[in-house]
Amino acid sequence: MWDDDHLLQDEAALRALYGPPVEAAVFKEIDHLHPIYRPFVENATMVVLATHGRRWLDASPRGGPPGFVTVEDPNTLLMPDRPGNNRADTMRNIIHDPRVGLLFFVPGCAETLRINGRAVLSLHPDLMERFTENGKKPRCVVVVRIETVFIQCSRALKRARAWDPASQVDRDTLPSIADMLAALRPVPETGIPQPAAFD
Repeated sequence: MWDDDHLLQDEAALRALYGPPVEAAVFKEIDHLHPIYRPFVENATMVVLATHGRRWLDASPRGGPPGFVTVEDPNTLLMPDRPGNNRADTMRNIIHDPRVGLLFFVPGCAETLRINGRAVLSLHPDLMERFTENGKKPRCVVVVRIETVFIQCSRALKRARAWDPASQVDRDTLPSIADMLAALRPVPETGIPQPAAFD
């Protein structure tokens, strides 16, 4: 399964296997947020923000009401970072490497919008005030300078039946957050997580 004779290891072999991309897959990628793409940002309630740090890659879900990611201009997005668990993995990664990828999800829509660019973390007073919500300022504002934008077709979400209520899993069939934290909490004497119990 893992022997080198059966691995794809260079782009020439990859292209020979997949063939050339279809024409639309090429010209749909542009270097700014075209008006035809803008509604996908303005109506998205979830974004997956991918970053690269010194140790590993990270993909972090971000959510909010439609428009929680603001289109400042065709080349700039603004995303307030609200208080969370203080791991700050994404923020630390951006400080180390500004390259980011964003995947925008609009409820009920099977297409997604992909944006790549470079980000900085701003504490500018005007931005902090602008994104104050219920009297609470964001920790910072992620400013994304857009480099590429393109639409992702609906195949993945349709296959996943992502918006189909019939495909939803009963939450009670999965471990709760409390159960997971209890299972992973270090034993005080050793600092080692308790072994999981399997039926």
